Amino acid sequence: MPKWEIVIDIDALADIEASVEWYNMQSSGLGKRFGKQISQQINSLKTNPEAYGVRYLNVRCMLVKKFPFMVHFTIENNTINIFAVFHTSRNPMIWTKRKDGD
Repeated sequence: MPKWEIVIDIDALADIEASVEWYNMQSSGLGKRFGKQISQQINSLKTNPEAYGVRYLNVRCMLVKKFPFMVHFTIENNTINIFAVFHTSRNPMIWTKRKDGD
């Protein structure tokens, strides 16, 4: 079983921080719950990231439980590269420039 390393792009971190702030404005503590859920699920990718199918352009997506967000990532060798975390209503193709720009 390979050992997986997780690398979170600065843009993905900004996505998470902005969403935490937005949820905190909606309800006290909700942003903290969102952040905790994201953290747990990202860490769970180390178990078997290949369980998530390719959705577009070699990008895999993991739906965040209890929140309408998806974690978008690629796998290269033993590295899980997370490049976006955004609302499911958004078109994922707007982030192809972000992914290709790395």
